[in-house]
Amino acid sequence: MESDQGRASIRDRAGPLRRLAALAINLVFPPVCCGCGRLTGDARAVCSSCWAKIPLIERPYCEVLGMPFTFDPGEGAVSPEAIANPPVFDRLRSAAIHEGIVRDLVHGLKYRDRTDLAPMMAEWMIRAGDGAVAAADMIVPVPLHAFRLWRRKFNQAAELARFVAKHSARTYRPDVLRRTKRTSRQVGLGARAREANVRGAFSVPEGLRREVAGKRIVLVDDVYTTGATVTAAARALKRAGAGDVTVLTFAMAVSGPI
Repeated sequence: MESDQGRASIRDRAGPLRRLAALAINLVFPPVCCGCGRLTGDARAVCSSCWAKIPLIERPYCEVLGMPFTFDPGEGAVSPEAIANPPVFDRLRSAAIHEGIVRDLVHGLKYRDRTDLAPMMAEWMIRAGDGAVAAADMIVPVPLHAFRLWRRKFNQAAELARFVAKHSARTYRPDVLRRTKRTSRQVGLGARAREANVRGAFSVPEGLRREVAGKRIVLVDDVYTTGATVTAAARALKRAGAGDVTVLTFAMAVSGPI
């Protein structure tokens, strides 16, 4: 059996090789801005010009829905929407508004197989989580149905969740939530149609309910639009006994600040 010292020696020798390989890749494919394509020093970054255009969601925002306010109503403020229609989940946090470069990043990951964007996007999400990630017992992606996963080859929510967990040293659990109902695409559907489409679409396997019960969970998706999908997913986690569910997305589709 290989000793710890032997494994450490292999890692020490592999380190320079990995750095050399990374340098070679950068020479062939120079790091460029994820927004405009301008050369940068990091392959997972945006240039200063593009960064200034990114509509990050900062305080003040609704403590429940994470939607930005046009003015500061004071600490702990909750939006009228959250009061009138309290969500199933405990809170929502998103890194940025779904427009411009942010939309391009989402589409790049989701439709153009730009999985290389996921680490950077995950870092923004952790920052936007406002401590929820650090407090979480597990990071759970919104799952795709097996048929759609087969067609798409990967789940963008799972890619984001995996790197959120990796960057924050949290437990990644893609197995505790399953999509048991094959649904239509949500794109183009109204709010009520979206809700009906995903109703009852998720479940926690019977054998994993004990692992969910009482836990603080961060539920990850790429974009929050009407909230129908994450609401259905969060409801399944809550029914399994989850103690606290934070929805964390990279982007939020909003018509404007509230």
